[in-house]
Amino acid sequence: MAQITRYPFIRHLRADASSHVQQYRKGQRARSGKGLSFWFAPAGTSLSEIPMDDRVLPFLLKAQTADYQDLTVQGSIVWRVTDAETLGDRVDFTLDPNSGLLLGQPVDQINDLIGGQGRRLISAYVNQNDIRQILKSGVGPVQVALREGFASMSAMTEMGVEIVSVGVDNISPSSELARALQAPTFESLQQQADEATFSRRALAVEKERAIAENELSTRIELETQRKQLIAREDENARSKAEAEAAAMKIDAEAEADRIRTVDQAKADMEKERMVVYADLPPNVLFAMAAQEFAGKLQTIDNLTVTPDMLSGVMAQMKSAISPAVVAD
Repeated sequence: MAQITRYPFIRHLRADASSHVQQYRKGQRARSGKGLSFWFAPAGTSLSEIPMDDRVLPFLLKAQTADYQDLTVQGSIVWRVTDAETLGDRVDFTLDPNSGLLLGQPVDQINDLIGGQGRRLISAYVNQNDIRQILKSGVGPVQVALREGFASMSAMTEMGVEIVSVGVDNISPSSELARALQAPTFESLQQQADEATFSRRALAVEKERAIAENELSTRIELETQRKQLIAREDENARSKAEAEAAAMKIDAEAEADRIRTVDQAKADMEKERMVVYADLPPNVLFAMAAQEFAGKLQTIDNLTVTPDMLSGVMAQMKSAISPAVVAD
């Protein structure tokens, strides 16, 4: 905005570097340029200030598709002035010589003009395509249609205005249509989620089955090993018992052999003794028997000797002595 300093009967204007100022005196252009600073008399001067910086025009408009569905397109258009004098002749940018403010709303007029052209370009594209195609293609085709449409217009150039860039930020259907369009996708995603859940459950069941089979196999293997261990222990015990029995049999046979040997020795000795006794006379055998019997007696309480016994003993003694005398 230009700064105007007021003095009696005279004014001083100083414009920004981004503003193009024009001074008219008596209907003729006296000054024209950017960032001017000059003195002027308010009574015979008309001033205009045209902004030369880039201006952003945001837009939000609704359009109907070929299949009669409502869409909302949101974006922005950047424009700037290329020919200030031409634009100043087409649009009123007159300044108040006392305050330096614009007397009208020229920028809003240009925004309305550009916005209307953009609305027609976007509606033309949207009306030729159905809702699914537009939503699937995204903002790119709408942005291209808008940019090419402005490039083909001579009205902007003739006014001294240039479209710097266009941008489409979002294309959205109505809330009811959005829910209807989301329903198949939602159902598909829900189905995929359910399938994923079922797959996880099936995998979990399969893992549990594998774990159960592994535990069962382990238990079977342990039982098999336990049976093998019991069988081996039984075999070892049986082998030990057989070894002990064999040892006992050997000991018994050795003891029996020893006993048989001792008994055989005793029998042989007894047999030899019997052979010796067989050659002795009866009276000697009787004497030896009496001697052995007497040796085993410890005490004799009573001894009865009858005449018959004595006569018999004497006869035996006599017969035993007589051979001895004859031998002498």
